[in-house]
Amino acid sequence: MKTVERSIFPALKAALDDSRIIVLTGMRRVGKTTALRWLLEQVESNNKIYLDLERLDQREVFQEKNYDNVVEYLRNRGLDPDAPMTVALDEIQFVPNLPSVVKYLYDHYAIKFLLTGSSSYYLKNQFTESLSGRKVIFEMFPLTFGEFLDFRGISYQKKENFDEMVFNRHEFERLNAFYEEYLQFGGLPNVVLEPKGETKREILSDIFSSYLNIDVKGMADFRKIGELEMLLRVLANRIGNKLDMTKLSKVVGISRPTLYEYIDFFEKTYVITLLSPHGNPDRSVAGGKKLYFRDNGIASLFMNPGEGALFENALFNQLQSYGSLSYLGKEREFEIDFVIRKPDQTEFGLEAKLHPVQSDQERLAYFAGKYHLQGSWLVGRLATPGFDQFIWGGSIY
Repeated sequence: MKTVERSIFPALKAALDDSRIIVLTGMRRVGKTTALRWLLEQVESNNKIYLDLERLDQREVFQEKNYDNVVEYLRNRGLDPDAPMTVALDEIQFVPNLPSVVKYLYDHYAIKFLLTGSSSYYLKNQFTESLSGRKVIFEMFPLTFGEFLDFRGISYQKKENFDEMVFNRHEFERLNAFYEEYLQFGGLPNVVLEPKGETKREILSDIFSSYLNIDVKGMADFRKIGELEMLLRVLANRIGNKLDMTKLSKVVGISRPTLYEYIDFFEKTYVITLLSPHGNPDRSVAGGKKLYFRDNGIASLFMNPGEGALFENALFNQLQSYGSLSYLGKEREFEIDFVIRKPDQTEFGLEAKLHPVQSDQERLAYFAGKYHLQGSWLVGRLATPGFDQFIWGGSIY
């Protein structure tokens, strides 16, 4: 089966010409292994190998004290250590001492390493200092809606500018069923490719169970797994809301210091992400940041998929590739869900609405002008009779 290329692939391929170690990270089942195998195929030399460190027989050699034994292992697997080698290692978090092994081999042999790991938590705690200056890190996220359509073999025309995305009824009628599926089940490749809704939910549940039983237990010193699961259920029903750590601590019965640890872990293992207020990106986790999940499918395990929060959550993830994001609003005043800052530093406001209407547009335009934004758009989930001056969410690929 031909690999469907992801938007990250060109950047990964370009990094092959860089001598540094390529590290690809992201949440479970996001497509890292497929990307790693694809990247290895782009290496013209045959002096290369793929190893899955989740397999005991392939990770044992990396756990030995004599790191030179790895080179002998590669020789026995058919590689020539006297020539440049490319070694792809999948699921590096299964070998705690791997950073030391890779650093030694990188410094003493002509090896180009391609690595994947399921957690920036692991990378930042175990991997950063030992490979300082020797690596380039790529983050992989669930499919965009455009990639979702690519995986399903559905044609579409991507538009780069929001002005070009004004509601098109023909596009809406052709793609709306796919977009509603994307909102409910998210963008994890295995889920997208599964045709049956019931099986999709089973796959999502399996992914989440693996996250709790492997990632949480293996990468963090958390003992109360049930406590983390309960917290995620509470967080899923606060999508798009500002985090109030004091109130949240009382609701879930978890101390604030422990709550900070849990939130940090969820963020670094790509389950949730936090959106900073406009003009103040460095505020702390409790300092008014808004909460979103990285994948709608995972979020929908804990909430009603018909809720408007899932639409806002999907929109947040869809907008990631268009510029840097923040939100704008003050107490008792109108809030703009998303402010996008383009590379040229121009800023635009976008507001998510289930049923957009003219009065919403007028109010948004007023507050966008008040905050000196260069433009604003309503983004709607559903068509509204008699009003088409908005962007349909499914047009943001």
